[in-house]
Amino acid sequence: MATSGLRQHSYIDRFPDGHYIRGVTDASHNQFDQALQRLESRMDDIVRVCDQLREENRSLRERQETLMNERASLLQKNELVRSKVEAMIGRLKAMENGS
Repeated sequence: MATSGLRQHSYIDRFPDGHYIRGVTDASHNQFDQALQRLESRMDDIVRVCDQLREENRSLRERQETLMNERASLLQKNELVRSKVEAMIGRLKAMENGS
């Protein structure tokens, strides 16, 4: 089995909890480091996306609050205009009946 110039040593280690792990140094260690770097890069990407989504969510909540306040104000103005129009219609009918 060719190892492309890197020595490989197998070892078995025992963790304090009684589990065993078999590892290979040199070439496998480099592959593990590369995989760990890829994982770290992906985690950084996930954190970045989470931060962006958190900011977008905050912005959307603010926008929703603004729109809800605008809607409430417009409904209030609409009700005021409706009552004024109804009052004018009532006065016109009263004028029509009085003539």
